[in-house]
Amino acid sequence: MKVAGIIPARYGSTRLPGKPLMEICGKPMIWWVYHRCARISGLDQIWVATDDERILMVCRREKIPAVMTSPYHATAANRLWEASRQISADFYIQLNGDEPLISREAVAAAIPREEIPLDREFGVNIITPVRDPAQVLDDSNIKVVFDQDFRALYMSRRPIPHPFRSLDVVYYKHVGIIGYNRKMLDFYAASKPGRLEQIEGIDTLRFLDYGKELRLIPVEHLENLSVDTEKDLERVREMMKKEFPKND
Repeated sequence: MKVAGIIPARYGSTRLPGKPLMEICGKPMIWWVYHRCARISGLDQIWVATDDERILMVCRREKIPAVMTSPYHATAANRLWEASRQISADFYIQLNGDEPLISREAVAAAIPREEIPLDREFGVNIITPVRDPAQVLDDSNIKVVFDQDFRALYMSRRPIPHPFRSLDVVYYKHVGIIGYNRKMLDFYAASKPGRLEQIEGIDTLRFLDYGKELRLIPVEHLENLSVDTEKDLERVREMMKKEFPKND
């Protein structure tokens, strides 16, 4: 089975325009994401899927495989689908382009270790426990519930499940590393947002709205830091300087 990692890289971020090209220790952010993931066994290829010539040119300069996609995609999954038309693989893993410190453990967990169905829609989603009450209440953290086989049952911006009869609750959130077979991506591109997706504003709910199989894979002690603001960027730069004190 051939597995491709796809890094969606959009130029027009609302809060931090051009962030894939922001400099971190002498290299653009997209370079860090690509090279962290390039060290993961099981990814047969890694591509950047961008909507901007400036990002494409930097990728070519840095010898990073890249494809152009439409600037009109509303979601990363739509961009992945278009990229999958140009990149041949059996399974596609979405890699967060704004996480220069992306967890290699989490990405590796999304790579199938056994045969997956290719004749029907199938996907996986990496999740991690969240115990900080502030994060549990944060609407930007998508909480998930699942059955005993880790099949996704529901996702919400609110804390779920609700502790009514028991306070013994461990909340889980998804971290944006999602894997799809081709049929799952084709379904997403051809479908319209379902009722629950429209209510919660969570596009991954589309798969549950239509009864598609989404397996959740827990990764313990995962700290994901996405760069959404200048403050985030400065924090990452400081962390990189400590990790690479000689700018190696």
